[in-house]
Amino acid sequence: MGEIRSFHVMELLARAKALEALGRSVIHMEVGEPDFATPAPVIDAGHLALEQGHTRYLPATGLPQLKREIAGFYQARYGLKFDSNRVIVTPGSSGALQLVMGVLVNPGDTVLMADPGYPCNRNFVVLMGGIPISMAVGPDTGYQLSAERIAEAWSADTRAVMVASPSNPTGTLLDRDQLQAIYEVVKERGGRLIVDEIYQGLVYGDEGYTALDIADDLFVINSFSKYFGMTGWRIGWMVVPQSYVGAIDRLAQNIFISSSSIAQYAALAAFSPATIAILEQRRTEFRKRRDYLLPALRELGFKVAVEPEGAFYLYTDCSALTTDSFTFCMELLEQQGVAATPGRDFGDNRPEQHIRFAYTTEIDKLREGIARLERFLR
Repeated sequence: MGEIRSFHVMELLARAKALEALGRSVIHMEVGEPDFATPAPVIDAGHLALEQGHTRYLPATGLPQLKREIAGFYQARYGLKFDSNRVIVTPGSSGALQLVMGVLVNPGDTVLMADPGYPCNRNFVVLMGGIPISMAVGPDTGYQLSAERIAEAWSADTRAVMVASPSNPTGTLLDRDQLQAIYEVVKERGGRLIVDEIYQGLVYGDEGYTALDIADDLFVINSFSKYFGMTGWRIGWMVVPQSYVGAIDRLAQNIFISSSSIAQYAALAAFSPATIAILEQRRTEFRKRRDYLLPALRELGFKVAVEPEGAFYLYTDCSALTTDSFTFCMELLEQQGVAATPGRDFGDNRPEQHIRFAYTTEIDKLREGIARLERFLR
């Protein structure tokens, strides 16, 4: 456990909640959780599942109807057809990551990933006895790994490469050619590619493609949390190579038994036309928030070298304002009641120079947050 790092944003959130309990007003731009409620059709489906008694164990890899709905979603949105048997329903995307690392990583194996990146990814590798290799990335590659960097870093111990598109904390994307090149480098070396697509749907231009367009022998991680607004339901999924379905089924049986039955029956409604219409309206709102917050932060002296095309984050360079982003964020919270995430959560690549702002609150609150930030910087 000594190698498992703290999740600092949760500590900051706890302090923000404590301040609110004392009557303080806090503008939340720290946690990556949409402020919108779960869409009504999904809630209604959950209620119906309870009333009909759907509260028993389900197959370890998921409710067959839901697996078919997920496969149908890929066909409807991307024109991509595959066997729903390859869909594995999990307790959130974290459950998917645990299963993937469980079937791929042996003690001493290394997994390459970007720094900055989602902080828990490296911990799933460590739990399996593996070694996460965090590779510093910057604006020159859109804060993404490149095929060339992966080829240079590959060793005899490398088992897999993990990328995210859109990414957390930067919101940047890999285009199809970039991902194709990465896949080919990994495949040539006998490794496996894991693609985190949990912000799929929250893209503010042409969404275009899924990694499954490129090949069917990679692992794609997804979730109902972000685009679908179901964070607390703890349900996600992944699409895996057919050859790994049996091993993942056995591992899931032993670790989870099954994902929540109520959440799975509720998620059947997530792909209905009524729900998708609600979600697309929310995507438009997120874009409006991004388009407000980006220039507002730049005007205050925060640098954003690569404009985010997805997710709901701005990963800012605060080096013109402070040499210690963690202290900056804590003082900002205490003095002005604005919560933002210091860079130390996302890796060792100049974390003291970066702060992540999440635009997961209504635009009027974002404006108030900017006003408080301006007062703090005076």
